Amino acid sequence: MDVKTKKDLAVDFINEIRTMDPAALNALIVKEAGEDLAQFFLNYSANLISKDPSRVLENTSSLMLMGYLIRTHEQRTAPQVQGAFQAFVMA
Repeated sequence: MDVKTKKDLAVDFINEIRTMDPAALNALIVKEAGEDLAQFFLNYSANLISKDPSRVLENTSSLMLMGYLIRTHEQRTAPQVQGAFQAFVMA
C-alpha cells in the first residue's frame, strides 16, 4: 500500500488546481470556503503584499501555511456530526 505524505497530497492538489478550468476553480472556492472567506483572504493578502512588496514569495508561503492551519483548526474544533446509524448504536 502506497501511503502519501502531506507534501505528496499537497503537490497532487496543487497540480490538480493548476490545470483546473478557472470557472471550476472559482466554484470550488465558493463551495469550500465561501465568498466571505475568499474575500477576507484576498483583502488580507493585498494588505500584506502592499506593506512589503519585496517579500511576496515569503508572504505567499505564509498565507498558504495559514490556510492549512486554519483548516486543521476547523477540523479539531468543529462539532462531531454523527450519522443516523452512529446515533442509533450509541443510544
